[in-house]
Amino acid sequence: MIDKALFRLLGGNKKYIWFAVIAMVAGLAANIGVTACVCWAVWLLTEGAEAMDYLYPVVGAVLCMTARFIATSKAGDIKDIIGRNVKKDLRERVYNKIVRLGVRSTDGMSMAGLTQVSMEGVEQLDLYYSSYIPQFFFSMTAPFILFFICLPIDWRVATVLLACVPLIPLSIVAVSKYAKKIFAKYWGKYTSMGDSFLDSVQGLKELKIFKADAKQHEKMNENAEEFRKITMKVLVMQLASTTIMDFVAYGGAGLGIAFAITSVINRGLSPVAALFLIFVAAEFFLPLRAFGSAFHVAMNGASAGKKIISLLDTPDPVWGEETLTGGEIELTNVTFSYDGKRDALKNVSMRFAEKGMTAIVGESGCGKSTVVNMIIGAYRPKNGTVTVGGKRADEVTRESYYENLAVVSYNTYIFNQTVRENFHLANGNVSDEDIYAALEKVNLASFIRENGGLDKVISEDASNISGGQKQRLALAVNLVADKKIYVFDEATSNIDIESEAIIMKNIKALSAEKAVIVISHRLANVVPSDHIYYMENGELKEAGDHHTLMAKKGGYEKLYSAQKALEEGYAKEVFA
Repeated sequence: MIDKALFRLLGGNKKYIWFAVIAMVAGLAANIGVTACVCWAVWLLTEGAEAMDYLYPVVGAVLCMTARFIATSKAGDIKDIIGRNVKKDLRERVYNKIVRLGVRSTDGMSMAGLTQVSMEGVEQLDLYYSSYIPQFFFSMTAPFILFFICLPIDWRVATVLLACVPLIPLSIVAVSKYAKKIFAKYWGKYTSMGDSFLDSVQGLKELKIFKADAKQHEKMNENAEEFRKITMKVLVMQLASTTIMDFVAYGGAGLGIAFAITSVINRGLSPVAALFLIFVAAEFFLPLRAFGSAFHVAMNGASAGKKIISLLDTPDPVWGEETLTGGEIELTNVTFSYDGKRDALKNVSMRFAEKGMTAIVGESGCGKSTVVNMIIGAYRPKNGTVTVGGKRADEVTRESYYENLAVVSYNTYIFNQTVRENFHLANGNVSDEDIYAALEKVNLASFIRENGGLDKVISEDASNISGGQKQRLALAVNLVADKKIYVFDEATSNIDIESEAIIMKNIKALSAEKAVIVISHRLANVVPSDHIYYMENGELKEAGDHHTLMAKKGGYEKLYSAQKALEEGYAKEVFA
C-alpha cells in the first residue's frame, strides 16, 4: 500500500513521518486514558464512593484530555510541516530537473501537462505524504497497542477485535487495483482537458477566423463530459469502498461488544471491565477507517506522483568537466533513435568548420532537426561521436558548451519584457549603442526608435510586432551574445521576403567570423553556403557546395530544381 518510489521522494523528510506517528500514538494513549478514567468513575459509583474519591478520575481525565489535545495539535503541526516541505522540495526538484534537461524535450509531456504536474500534481502529493503515509503507519500500530492493553482484561474479546481489523485492509486491497486504473484514467482525462483548453485559448484567433470556434466548443464539451464521467466513477468507487469499510468497522466493533457482554454473563467478567472493552472496541477500527478514507486521496496523489517520477527519472544529458575552446563541430558515424526501434540518423558523418556557412537540407523527416538536436546537446548518439573543438560533447561542461553556442529558430522565444531587457538576457554588459548597432544590422533600429525605443515592452508571444520583426529581433539578440557557433534552424520560416533577405544577409556576413550552421527547407537560401549536406531518410546522401551538388544531378539537384520551378510558376501565375 506504500509505493516505494514515492516514499523515496520524501528524502530527508521521512523523519517527520515518524514524529507524526509518535504524536498520533501519544494521542491514542491519552484517549485510552480518558476511557479508563470514565470507567474508574463508573466503578466508584457502583462502589458508593465518597464525593472526594471522584476527584482522582476527574483530574486524570482532564490531564489525559489535555495530553490528547497537545498530541493531536502536534501531529497536525508535523503533518503541516511534511506538506510544506514536500511541496517546496518537489517543486524545486521538478524545476531543477527541467533546468538540467535544458533543451531536451520531456517525452509525452505537453506544456500544459508539465504545468499541471508541477502545480496540481504536487498539491495532490502533499495530501499523500501528510495524511496517507502517517495514517498508514499509525493504523498498522494502533490495533496491536490496543490488543496488548485489552489482552489482560479478556483475551477472547481482544483476539476477536484484532482478528476483524485486517478485514479493512483486505477490502482496500480488493478495490485498489480497480482504483488505481480509475485514478490513472482520471488524471489522464484531467491533463487532456487542460491541454485542450490551453490549445483552444492559444488558437482562439484562428478558431474565430476559420469559424471553427463552435466545433472546438463541442470538442471541449466532449472532453469535459468525459472528465465528468470519470469523476463520477471515482465518486462511486469511493462511496462503495467507504460503505464496505463502514460495514467491516461497525460489524467488527459490534462483534467485540457482543463477546464482551457474553464474557460478563458466562465468565464473570466485571461489568466495568466490559464497559472499558466496549468503549475501546471502536478504537480498534477508527484508525484503519480513517486510513481507508485517506486511501482515495492517496490514489489520486499516487497517479500524479507517477508522472512526477517519470519526469524526474528522465535521463539527464551527460556533461563532463573540460572547458570548450574551439568552435569546430564534427559528427562521426552518428546513429540515433528516438524510440529505440527506428533509427532517425544512420551512420551520419558531418564536419562544421570554425568559420564559414554550412547548410543541412532535405525533405521533411530526413533527419535535419535530429542533427540539430545532436549539435545543441539535446540528445546523445546511440553510436558514434559528436565533438566540439576536438573534444567530445559529453566531456565538456554544460556551462562551457552553451557559452559558445547560439540557436535561432522559427520559434525563438522573445520574453514579455522591454527590448533592452531581452538584449541583456543574452549579454548583461551590452550597451544601448551596441543594441542599436545590432538592430541596424537587421533593419529594426528605426522601428524601435519610433515605437518607444529600447523601453518598448514586447508583449506575450511577441504579439505586438510582426512575425518578420520577431525573427529579426531574435537574430539581433543573438548577435550581441557573441558566440562561436550559431545554429539557424528554419530561422526564415513563415516570414516576409524582406525579412528573409535581411536575415540571410546577416547570416552570411556572420559566417566570415563564426561557425554558422543553417537548416532551411528553402534551398535558395543555402546557395551561398560554403558547404551543403543533403539528407534522405536519416542518411547523408550528398555533400559539397551548391555548384558541385547541382553538377551531380542527384537528390539535391532534383529538389532544388523542383522548388525553383514551383517558385517561377507561382510568380508567372501571380503577375500574369
